[in-house]
Amino acid sequence: MMLFLLPNSMSWAAGAEPSGMGGSAEGTFVAEIVLLLLVGRGLGEIFQRYGQPAIMGQLIGGILLGPSLFGWLWPEAQQLIFSTEPAHRSMLDAVSQLGILLLLLLTGMETDLRLVRRVGAACFSISITGVVVPFACGFALAQLLPDSLLPDPKQRLVAGLFLGTALSISSVKIVAMVVREMNFMRRNLGQVIISSAIIEDTVGWLIIAVAFGIATNGSLQMLPLIATVAEVALFMVFSFTIGRRLVFALIRWSNDSFRSEYAVITVILIIMGVMALITNLIGVHTVLGAFVAGILVGESPILSDHIEGQLRGVITALFMPVFFGMAGLSADLTVLTDPTLALLTLALVAIASVGKFGGAFLGGRLAGMSLKEATAVGSAMNARGSTEVIVASIGLSMNILSHNLFTMIVTMAVITTLAMPPMLRWALGRLPINDTERQRVDRELLDERGFVPKLERLLVLVDDSPNGKFTAYLAGLVGGGSGMPTTLLQLKDGELSRLPPAKGPDRAVKEVKKGAAKSAKAVSKAEDAPVDKVHLTARSELGATAETIAEEARKGFGLLVVGLATMLTDKGSFTDALNDMTAGFDGPLCLVLNGTRSTGKMPVLKAGTTILVPVNGTEVSRRAADFALALARPHRARVKVLYVSQTTKGSRPGSVSHRREEAVLKDIVDLADRYGVSVETAIRTSAAPNEAIAREVAKGIVMVVMGVTQRPGDELFFGDTAMAVLAGVDCPVVLLASERVKHAANSREAHAA
Repeated sequence: MMLFLLPNSMSWAAGAEPSGMGGSAEGTFVAEIVLLLLVGRGLGEIFQRYGQPAIMGQLIGGILLGPSLFGWLWPEAQQLIFSTEPAHRSMLDAVSQLGILLLLLLTGMETDLRLVRRVGAACFSISITGVVVPFACGFALAQLLPDSLLPDPKQRLVAGLFLGTALSISSVKIVAMVVREMNFMRRNLGQVIISSAIIEDTVGWLIIAVAFGIATNGSLQMLPLIATVAEVALFMVFSFTIGRRLVFALIRWSNDSFRSEYAVITVILIIMGVMALITNLIGVHTVLGAFVAGILVGESPILSDHIEGQLRGVITALFMPVFFGMAGLSADLTVLTDPTLALLTLALVAIASVGKFGGAFLGGRLAGMSLKEATAVGSAMNARGSTEVIVASIGLSMNILSHNLFTMIVTMAVITTLAMPPMLRWALGRLPINDTERQRVDRELLDERGFVPKLERLLVLVDDSPNGKFTAYLAGLVGGGSGMPTTLLQLKDGELSRLPPAKGPDRAVKEVKKGAAKSAKAVSKAEDAPVDKVHLTARSELGATAETIAEEARKGFGLLVVGLATMLTDKGSFTDALNDMTAGFDGPLCLVLNGTRSTGKMPVLKAGTTILVPVNGTEVSRRAADFALALARPHRARVKVLYVSQTTKGSRPGSVSHRREEAVLKDIVDLADRYGVSVETAIRTSAAPNEAIAREVAKGIVMVVMGVTQRPGDELFFGDTAMAVLAGVDCPVVLLASERVKHAANSREAHAA
C-alpha cells in the first residue's frame, strides 16, 4: 500500500494538484474501502479475541485512519486517500448511508418481540427509567453546552433530543454478546436485560423519528409535531398488522416462486427500501422504516437460518466496517487537546454512565430485583456502541451536531462500550442459578439438540385414503407446536379421480389444521406462551414424481412426510411410485405405513394409549424418540422406549454395554420431561430385534415410531429389521429416516474433491 501511495505523494509534494488515488475517483474509492476493511477487520479480530466487541475495533480503526492519528502523522497521505473533494467523498458517503439502513435492518431482525412478551413487566420498568433518566440528563446538558459546540444554537431543542437519545439507547448487539458469552441468554435476568435493551432501542428510534420531523420544520411547531407523531403511530399500527402479513407473504412467495439465486434477500432489501421511503415521505428518518422492516422480516416464519445468515454475512463483512470506519474518520480526537473540550468530554462520559446506570438500576429495584440483579442490569444497559454511533452520525449529517460534539459522543460511546463487558461479567458472575432456572435452561438446551424443535418447514405428501388423512393429522401435530410453515400436496390419482375436485384436499387440510390446533393448545398450556398458527399451503397434484418433489424441496423443507394408501408391494418392498417420489428429496423422510391394516380406519391417539419407540443409541433413534414425544404430548399419550440390544444375553449391571444403554435411556427420559410426557423404559436383549418389537406391540401399542437409516441405492431400503417390523406388526409404523445417503461413487468423488 505504501508503494502504491508513493508516486502520488511525490507528485503532490512536487506541486501537482491532488486529484485522488491515481487521479481517479474510482481508484480513491476502492483504496478507501480496502483500507477500511483491512484495518477494521484486523482490529475487530484483535478486540474480539480479548473479549471486546468487534465493532469497537472497526470504529477505532476509522479513528486511527482519520485526522486523529494517520492525518496527524502524515496529513498529505491521509488527505490523498480520504479526499474531501465532493466527487470522492460522495461515493463513500453513499455506501455509509446504505450501511446505516442495512445495520438497522439487521438490528430489527435480531429484535425478538416474542421474548419481550414472554419476560413480562420487569423489562418495561427498567426500560422506562433507563430511558427517562439518561434522556433528561442529555437533554439538560444540551441546553448548557457552549454555542461553539452547536452548528446552530437556535436548534438546541433538536440537539437536546439527539443528545438525550444518544445517552439513553443501549446497544442490543453488544449487550447480547456479553450475555450470551456468560451463558445468561436463557436465564431470567439475561432475558430481562435483552428485552429491556430491545424496548429502549425501539423507543430511541421513535424519538429520533420525531426529532427529525422537528428538524425538518426548523422549529417546534405543535401542529406539524402532532401530525408527525400521528403519522408515525399510524405507520407502526399498519406495519404490525397488515404490513406484517404482507411481509410474510412476500418472503414466502419469493422463496417458493423464484429460481434465481438469493431472490429472498433481494425481496428483503426491497421491503426495507419501501418502508424506508414511507417513513421518509411522512417526514421522519429512513432508519425507522429500515428498523421496523427488520423486525417484520425477523418474525417471518419462512425465513430460514440459511437465508438470514447470507444477509447477515454481507452486512457484517462489508457495510459494518465501512460505516463504523467512516464514523471514526469523522471524529478528530486531536480536538481533545483543548482542556475545555477534554473536560466537557469527561463530563459527558460521567453523566452518560451515571444517568444510564442509575436509571436502569432504579427500574430494576422498582421491579423487585435484588441489589445484585439491579447492579447487573445497570451495568448491561451502559453499553452504547453501534446504536449511539448511528444516532450521532445522523445528527452530524443533518447538521444538528458539530464535528466537535460528534467527536465527544463517539469518545463517550467507545469508553462506555469498552467498560461494559468487564463490568457485566463481574456483575453476572455474582448471581448463582436457582433450581427453577436450571430446569428451564436444561429444557432449552435439550431443544438445541432436538430434531423437531429445529425443523423449519414441512412438506406433506398424502392421498385421500384413511392412511393419508392420518398422516396429515400427524403432520399437523408436529408442525402445530411451533406454527411451522407446511405445504400439503394432495395426490389425485387412482381412486381420487372419482372424487369431486376439491373434496380430497379439503379433507387433508382439515386434518392438518385439526392436528395443529391440538398441538398448539398443548404447547401454549404447558409453556404459557402463544403459538402462531400454521402457515399452510395446500394444493392438488395429478401425480408426484422425483422432479416435482425436487422442485418443492428446493424451497427449503426440513422433512418430507408421506402417507399413501399403497406404499408397499405384495413382496414387502416399497413401491416404484414411492421410490420415484422420494428420490427427489435428499433430506430426512417420514413414512407412515400400516395405518389401516387391522381395522381399515384411521388409528386414534388419546390419553392412555402408548407409542413404542425402539432405540439403539444412534442419532436417528433419538430423532424418532423426539418425534414420538411431539405426537404424544397433545393427547397426553404415553411413550414406551425400548432399547433393543444386540449384546449377549445377561449383561451385568455396571458393564460397559449396560452403562451405555442406561445413558441412552436417561437422555430420552430427560427429553420426555421437556415435553411433559409420561415415559416407560425397557431393555430387551435379543438376537432378533424385530421379534422384541413385535412382542411389545402385541401388548397393546397404538403406534410404532422407528428411526432408520437410508441405505445407498436408487430404491428405498432401511435394513432388514425395519422391513421385518413392517411385515410383523398390524399397528401403524412411522419410519423416520435419515438424510439420503449418496451413491458410493459420488461419495468418493466428493471426498477426492
